[in-house]
Amino acid sequence: MVQVLYSVWALLLGVVLIMLGNGMHSTLIGLRGDLEGFSAASLAIIASGYFAGFLSGARLAPVMIRRVGHVRVFAALGSFMSAGLIAFPLVTEPWVWTLLRLLVGFCMSGIYVASESWLNNAATNETRGKILSAYMIAQTLGIIGAQGLLTLGDAATSALFIGASILVSVSFAPILLSVSPAPAIEVAQPMSMRRLFESSPLGTVGVFVLGATYAIQSGMGAVFGAQIGLPPAQIALFVAMLFAGALFLQYPIGWLSDRMDRRKLIFGASVIGFLSCALGWVSGGGTWLLMTAAFFAGGVTAPLYALLLAYTNDFLSTDEMPAASGGLVFTFGMGAIAGPLLVGWAMEGIGPFAFWIVLGATFAIMALYALYRMTQRAAPSADETETYLGVLPTASPYTVEAAGAWAVEQTEAEKEDGA
Repeated sequence: MVQVLYSVWALLLGVVLIMLGNGMHSTLIGLRGDLEGFSAASLAIIASGYFAGFLSGARLAPVMIRRVGHVRVFAALGSFMSAGLIAFPLVTEPWVWTLLRLLVGFCMSGIYVASESWLNNAATNETRGKILSAYMIAQTLGIIGAQGLLTLGDAATSALFIGASILVSVSFAPILLSVSPAPAIEVAQPMSMRRLFESSPLGTVGVFVLGATYAIQSGMGAVFGAQIGLPPAQIALFVAMLFAGALFLQYPIGWLSDRMDRRKLIFGASVIGFLSCALGWVSGGGTWLLMTAAFFAGGVTAPLYALLLAYTNDFLSTDEMPAASGGLVFTFGMGAIAGPLLVGWAMEGIGPFAFWIVLGATFAIMALYALYRMTQRAAPSADETETYLGVLPTASPYTVEAAGAWAVEQTEAEKEDGA
C-alpha cells in the first residue's frame, strides 16, 4: 500500500490542497452571505449555481482536454478558479456571487476530470481499487480540514477568501511538476433517461433524489448554521461533521453491500438519514444533538451514492455501464441543482429548521421508493452483483466509469477464484 501511495503522492497532495480551498469557499459563502444580509432563497440560488457549473464542466471538460491537452486545461481552469475565489469579497451582490459560483463549479468539475484521468492512468488493475480509495479519502480529509482553517480568520474580511485562493493556486504545483502526460480521455455519451430508468428505476430516482440531498448538505449547511445563530467555529464543525461520517460509514456499508439485497441496505441507510434529520429538527439548536445529526445524515449520503451506482450496474451489461455512468452523473447533477432551491425557499417561508424538514423528506422519499421497488422485482443473486463502487458524489463521469470497470474486473476475478 505504501508503494502504491508513493507513486501518486503528488496527485493526492494536490487534491487535498484543492479541497482545502474549495471546502473553505463553500462554507464561506454561507457565513459571509449571512453577514451581508442575503436571504436564504438568494443563498440557495448561489449554491445551485455551483452545481449547474459543475454539471456543465463534466460535459465540456473532456472535449476541451481532447482539443488542447490536460496541462493547458488544468492550468487554465485552475487560474480561473483561483481568480473567482478571490473575487467574492470584491462585489457582494447575489447575482455576482451566482455567476462566480457557476464559474467555480465549472472549473472544479474540469479539474476533477483532468486530475482523475491522471490518477487512473497511474493505476494498474491491481492497484486501481487502492488508489481510488486513497483519492476519495484525500478529498474528504481536504473538505474536513478546510473547516478547521476557517477558524483562523474572520468571514467579514477578505482574508479567508484570499487564503482559499492561495491554496488552490499552490495545489497545482505538485500535480503539474510530477505527472506524466495522460492519454486523451474518452467519456461515453450518457445513456438516455428513459433507458436508464427502464434498466434501474431505483438507481435513477435514487441518484436524482440523492443529488438534492448532497447539495442541500454541502450548499446550505453553513447557511442553516448561520441563520440559527451558531458561532463560526461551530458552523465549521457542523459542516465538517456532515463529511466526517462518510469516512466511518463507507466501509461497513460497502462490506454489507456485497452480502445482502442492496435495496434493503438503501432502505436502511435512508431510514438512518431520515431519523438523523428528525433529531436535528427537534434539537432546538443544541450543539451535540446537531453534530450527531450531521454526522449520521452526512455519513450515509456518500455510501448511498456508491450503493445506487453498484445497484444500477447489477442490471446492466459491461458494454452499457460507461453510458449509464454518464447518465447517472447527469441525473445526480440535476437533483443537485434543484436541492438548494427547494430548501432555500422552505427556509425563507418556514424558518431555518426547514433545512432538516426538506433534507429528511429526501431520505424519506428514497426509503419509501426502495421499499416499493422490493415488491416489483426480485433481487439479483450475490453471484450476479457487481463489486461495490467506493466513489464520492463529487466524482467525475471519468472516475465513475473507471470505478465501474474496476468493479467488473474484481467481480470476474472473484468468480474465477471461487470456481
